[in-house]
Amino acid sequence: MTNFQWECFNKFRNTFKDMVTQWNNQAKSLILVQEKAMEFFKNVDYELQTPIVYNTALDEITQNDEIKLIVIGDNPGKDEQLTKNQKYLVGQAGKLGNSFFKNHDELGIDFRKNVIILNKTPIHSAKTNQLKKFATFGGKEIENLIKETQIWMAQETAKLHQKLLQCSENKDFPQLWLVGYSELKEKGIFTDYKNELKKQYQKSEEAKKAWANVFVYQHFSMNRFSIDLKEFSTENKNLDLKTQLKTLGKKHKDEIF
Repeated sequence: MTNFQWECFNKFRNTFKDMVTQWNNQAKSLILVQEKAMEFFKNVDYELQTPIVYNTALDEITQNDEIKLIVIGDNPGKDEQLTKNQKYLVGQAGKLGNSFFKNHDELGIDFRKNVIILNKTPIHSAKTNQLKKFATFGGKEIENLIKETQIWMAQETAKLHQKLLQCSENKDFPQLWLVGYSELKEKGIFTDYKNELKKQYQKSEEAKKAWANVFVYQHFSMNRFSIDLKEFSTENKNLDLKTQLKTLGKKHKDEIF
């Protein structure tokens, strides 16, 4: 990263860490809501350890690392919230994502070195769709917290992406990938994130240009990302993999936004 990119990334990382601490402190009732959800959905196979999760993998990124992607998952799951982990996409979905890039070295992307991994909200739930029940169990306070975290993540992620692009020698990178879009659809749990993200790319001509580097894909979980890409590539054999990814990502973006 250039000095400017490194400065911007450091500022984002430190602010994000502080915000997670603040959210954890202000939402003492959240863990009770998460425990109710675990009981309601019969999630008895793991221990709840971290209600709102900062991605400690961000602390391992150095200025020598070239950031090619910002990958946005949904929210921290069972593995991600464990005290020993506190990292995003380290469960089965993350393993599938890592394998995809290892198996396609022509992309020149190391999933653990060239990728900033974030989420639409840092609030933990065993399954993403269980977040919908949190407001029922926790009322307006928890409903507002879920919305606040989404809007903050959308705003700050968009700003980081745009700043990293400003000083990039290759204007194709970094790209921002929204991985997992079912809850971005109308009445989905992440519509606040979607609406705020789009707004952040309409604020200036530079922001509008950066929007061309935003793509939407199926989630890595259950191998949906690779299955979707395989089906698309079968119909578009004339395109190389990089072009297939950009075309498919734009197709889904147009569908969602």
